[in-house]
Amino acid sequence: MFEVQCLHIPVMDRTSFRDLVKIVERTVRLENARFPDRPIYIVGESLGGCLALAVAERNPEIDLLLILANPATSFNKSQIQAPLPFLAFMLEQLQLSYPFILSLMADSWQNLHVLADILPKETLLWKLQMLESASAYTNSRIHAVKAETLLLTSGKDRLLPSQAEGARLNDILQRSQIRKFDDCGHFLFLEDGFDLVTIIKGVGFYRHGKGLDYVSDYLPPTPAEYKTLYESSRLLLPDNLDNFRRFDEITGPVMLSTLEDGRIVRGLDGIPSEGPVLYVGYHMLLGLEVSPLIRQFLNQRNIHVRGIAHPMLLDKYKKGQMPGPEFYDILRMVGAVPVSGTNLFKLLSSKSHVLLYPGGVREALHRKGEEYKLFWPEQSEFVRMAVRFGAKIVPFGSAGEDDFGEVFFDYDDQMKIPLLRNWIKQMTEDTLKVRSNATGEVANQDLHIPWIWPKIPGRLYYCFGKPIETAGWKQELNDREKCHELYLQVKSDVESRLAYLIEKRERDPYRSIFSRLMYQATHGSASEIPTFEL
Repeated sequence: MFEVQCLHIPVMDRTSFRDLVKIVERTVRLENARFPDRPIYIVGESLGGCLALAVAERNPEIDLLLILANPATSFNKSQIQAPLPFLAFMLEQLQLSYPFILSLMADSWQNLHVLADILPKETLLWKLQMLESASAYTNSRIHAVKAETLLLTSGKDRLLPSQAEGARLNDILQRSQIRKFDDCGHFLFLEDGFDLVTIIKGVGFYRHGKGLDYVSDYLPPTPAEYKTLYESSRLLLPDNLDNFRRFDEITGPVMLSTLEDGRIVRGLDGIPSEGPVLYVGYHMLLGLEVSPLIRQFLNQRNIHVRGIAHPMLLDKYKKGQMPGPEFYDILRMVGAVPVSGTNLFKLLSSKSHVLLYPGGVREALHRKGEEYKLFWPEQSEFVRMAVRFGAKIVPFGSAGEDDFGEVFFDYDDQMKIPLLRNWIKQMTEDTLKVRSNATGEVANQDLHIPWIWPKIPGRLYYCFGKPIETAGWKQELNDREKCHELYLQVKSDVESRLAYLIEKRERDPYRSIFSRLMYQATHGSASEIPTFEL
């Protein structure tokens, strides 16, 4: 991913902070001269965070991305800063003070002797004095920093008030994101299990050129990352993303597909192996079906499906108006792409497997009594693009949302309350617009959160129809009537798959979570749970 260079400061070195800034700046300018169209990342921890910010302020014309782990810009608020004038005397006269100061820096008491061996008392005093000057220098210039910045803060930092400082910097900096790690100490990069690459992927912070390209800049999860995403109780992403694995276990997904001869079979054998493939289906309430679908495709067929998502989930927005972006990091990890004709073009041209929901927000945030109702636009938006690349179109239905919850306070109810109505309008205005030229129900892209009564979990069902070949449709590419006929066929196939699942699931003896738990208790937790007869 990167060509890595490291700033090394020898233990006995006494270079001042401003001279260190010049050293880093010289290196950055040389790299920029060699590769003017390539971004440069500066990763700074503690004092390094001050260096990164100072270099960025002095070089606004260079495309820099800053990754700051517990930056020392908050040194003036630390518990060490106040007694700093007395530390020289204390270090010489009071032997107990040195272990105390080191304990603030060490991850554990077992590491104290290591720090004591490599960090003489004189060097520690010099470093602390440098932190004071570095913090003052950087804070006086921080408002002028224009570089994209990722702030990483620890909840158990005993040296600096890092989480409070991260919030302050996030308010000041013009283009920043923040991620919190509540169980980590000051030296975040030394924490067990911490993987900076995974963080960079999750926040969408990796790019090759001037702007982020969601297709060409995307790096799929490694086997280790995939295992962590779906099997570990704690992701290598921030702490509030550790419930996705259990959701797949609760839903007990049943995957069905259709073979060339029209037979419906258990599993995904009917899915094409080679792309481009466009999966077009019904969007359940709150996108309930997406996570199990992507996981099953990876597990059963080793196919990585790229989902087309609302820009709200991935792009920039006004700070404080929407849920924190860390909530959506897992979507970036698995390759979600903002909905646009350009992105669909890039995905299909790269022969990807693409997941598309024509009903979009209107379908996923539907009203009371609208489950399993399609809200598709009148225009055949995706058909001509699929035909252009000869993509196979796979219509599919998914059922089971009504086995998990029921909407009791919907959009219509919320719009009757002035406070909620204003919040919905503000949230919608603060996001990138989708289908601004559309008409009908699908044009209502107002963002809100339906209130839902939870139910005892049932089961999710998926049925993928027979792939529709478009390779022989090149001559019909400009025939709008023919394309619209194909569009209506896809829509009809989706509705047929939905009707099939809604009827068949009534005969599933393992529709209830209790019956599935009983089956696993007697047959083993790894056994495949049966379903209705096909």
